[in-house]
Amino acid sequence: MKKAIVSNYALASILAMVSAPAFAQAQEGQADPSAASNEQAQSNMIVVTANKRQENINRVGLTVTAISGDALENRQITSLEDIASVIPGLAFAPSYGGTPILTLRGVGFNENSLGVYPAVSLYMDQAPLNFPVMTSHSAYDLERIEVLKGPQGTLFGQNSTGGAINYIAARPTDTLEGGVDVSYGRFNQVEGNAYISGPLSDTLGFRIATTGRQRDDWQYSLTRDDTNGHESYVAGRVILAWEPTSGINIDLNVNGWIDKSQPQALQLIGVRPQAPQFAAGLYDNIVFAPDKARAADWTAQILDPSTGVVNPDGSVQPGTSKLVNFDPRGNRRFIQTALRADFEVGSDLTVTSLTSYNYYKQRQALDPNGSDRSPLNIQADDGRLRSFNQELRISNSPDNAFQWVLGGNLEKSKTKQYQLIRQFDSTAYNPANLYINASGVTVDQDITNYAVFGNAELELTDQLTAKIGARYTKSDNDVVTCSTTLPGGNVDTLFNVLGEVFGTVPFTPIGPDDCYTLNENFVPGEPFVRSLTEDNIAWRAGLDYQASDTTLLYLNVSRGYKAGSFPALAAALFAGLEPVTQESVTAYEAGFKTQVLDNMVNLTGAAFYYDYKDKQVRGKLADPVFGNLDALINVPKSTVWGAEFEATARPNDNLTINAAVTYLNSEIKEYTGVNIVGEANFDSSGDPIPFAPKWSGIVNVDYELDPYGATPFFGFSVAARSSSEAALSARRIDYAGGAQAQVRPGINCVYCIDGYVTVDARIGYRAENDQWEVMLWGKNIFNEYYYTNVVSSYEAAARAAAMPATYGIKFSTKFN
Repeated sequence: MKKAIVSNYALASILAMVSAPAFAQAQEGQADPSAASNEQAQSNMIVVTANKRQENINRVGLTVTAISGDALENRQITSLEDIASVIPGLAFAPSYGGTPILTLRGVGFNENSLGVYPAVSLYMDQAPLNFPVMTSHSAYDLERIEVLKGPQGTLFGQNSTGGAINYIAARPTDTLEGGVDVSYGRFNQVEGNAYISGPLSDTLGFRIATTGRQRDDWQYSLTRDDTNGHESYVAGRVILAWEPTSGINIDLNVNGWIDKSQPQALQLIGVRPQAPQFAAGLYDNIVFAPDKARAADWTAQILDPSTGVVNPDGSVQPGTSKLVNFDPRGNRRFIQTALRADFEVGSDLTVTSLTSYNYYKQRQALDPNGSDRSPLNIQADDGRLRSFNQELRISNSPDNAFQWVLGGNLEKSKTKQYQLIRQFDSTAYNPANLYINASGVTVDQDITNYAVFGNAELELTDQLTAKIGARYTKSDNDVVTCSTTLPGGNVDTLFNVLGEVFGTVPFTPIGPDDCYTLNENFVPGEPFVRSLTEDNIAWRAGLDYQASDTTLLYLNVSRGYKAGSFPALAAALFAGLEPVTQESVTAYEAGFKTQVLDNMVNLTGAAFYYDYKDKQVRGKLADPVFGNLDALINVPKSTVWGAEFEATARPNDNLTINAAVTYLNSEIKEYTGVNIVGEANFDSSGDPIPFAPKWSGIVNVDYELDPYGATPFFGFSVAARSSSEAALSARRIDYAGGAQAQVRPGINCVYCIDGYVTVDARIGYRAENDQWEVMLWGKNIFNEYYYTNVVSSYEAAARAAAMPATYGIKFSTKFN
């Protein structure tokens, strides 16, 4: 049994925070109830920065969901998957490579390459986290999370066709304070969080926060005595806030994390040979996974034919290959440095500069097929991301009847990814292909984006405000892609033969380290070198009508764009390496925000319609050598329409009830191509968009006996999703109809994601003035089996199951 090793670094960070000196509280005894009530009323006014200035959420004419830092802590929300579970309309799906797939109101990008932009952009205090993997461990010590729904291209730039998620870090405090919590739970999970905050001088404040988690393996192998899935990460953040003089504010935010967790193993549910003539006996007695979250499989060790003695025909002499370790493993790290400076110019203008640099690196090995065999394994998935970002903007005072902001952005990013794909037990490993077994691909991108933007709001009357904004973006992406092999991988030998047979010009025979993909002349030896240059104008126009002090009506029309990108794929022809071009969403939305019953109940709702053009999808390409391979494609036309409603009730100081629901109706209007099982000229018109469940909703209840003193408390959350699809036209695909295909009994739709309902709960006791707290917590307490993605891996289909029931106890303490 493999066990996760507790990181000394993580524990040292937490213990250092615990050992910080405790200070007496400024006041002791019972707080005045009336004063507490007034303070609580003020705290209930949620402030957001959706328009890049602080505003009451009920006065913002956009659909914004905000979750406070206290709610995140109480509900054990620590990841993007957790965030998606409490935001109706937001879907999370893990890719086998660890790149999160986010879909908001049906708008997303199901691509697992490292260096691709999301359709839902991500930010830390408005500093961009350019690529989704960078945000893996950001949800700790936060003031709140803001989720902005609909295209946000005007103020937040391209790559936000679905929306934007902004993490707002907790700020340095005026007095010295700190806190620590430690949790122990199922699978020997140990988690700690700590912070210390206060002034260093009259003008300089600081805040240091850290988090870490260690957990033993939670998955077990279906075919042997083996386990998988341990978790081990530590993250930290340092914030310095300097106000050297009135009118000047400078903030430095340095944050990062190290994650050595083991990649999750998948659950095999189907196999479909691409070359049935070579499949005899290949998948006999294959083991499919049951509907149990912990049951999975992966390749641990295998005889690697590239290490054996090769015969003239490419086959390997029996008994000469070496046993190679293919166990899933990961090592990822990230750091961001962001410097923000705000300068007040006179009494009405503010100049803001936001500079950031992001660095990410990974080394990992993956098993995307969910079996103990090797139809496809990723022996190496290494990469590096670097991003420099600069925003400069000027705005006037929010007290003016005419409010405006003008600015510009520059982004320079470099991405590098190397994948080594191994195939030993698939039909690609056959004599006709000279027993190819190793295919590597390196993708280098050099990306430059620059933009200018403006946004204005004019109060036409005391009640009516007109809004208009636009952003021009220019994007250049230069790529160099080279597919190689290993000595004994045999791909170079095969492509030399293909070049001789199909090539139209002479060429120099290649070796294992040379680029094998056939160019326009059908000969190997050249890297794939391309430039993708695009520009666009994103815009928004709208009206806000303040019908009363407690009711806002709004109407918005907007357009957003997501940049095109190149895939990290191995392909026989240059055609398989071509990029997708930019997509656009034109959104029409009407909504309301109101407070009723003497402000005890807050109601929000919106209806929307999206015209979705050139949607980017990871689809399929009929490769003449390797068969049905992944490719990036554009779906010319789709639509999404729907509505959402949210209610928050606080009938008294003790009880808070929140309920939210989203309805989506998505439809592909135009797309014909190769479907996920390789059928050509398949018309997907009329089918839904992947990862877009029609219904999603959540109910959360929190109760505390005495909100102003020492008190017991409890709460629970119920989240529900209807079924969705993980691939285009999933419900109309006859997976089992392929020659020698096998599907686990009881599964009628291989690439469908079943609907589910999960329940989380917590109960505890909080001391007066939050001096300490103890809490029992549980997530998915009824052990609901559900999964959030179904991955296509050459000849295998496998599910990514969500965690089973987890539970534990947490103790926390604070000082000030």
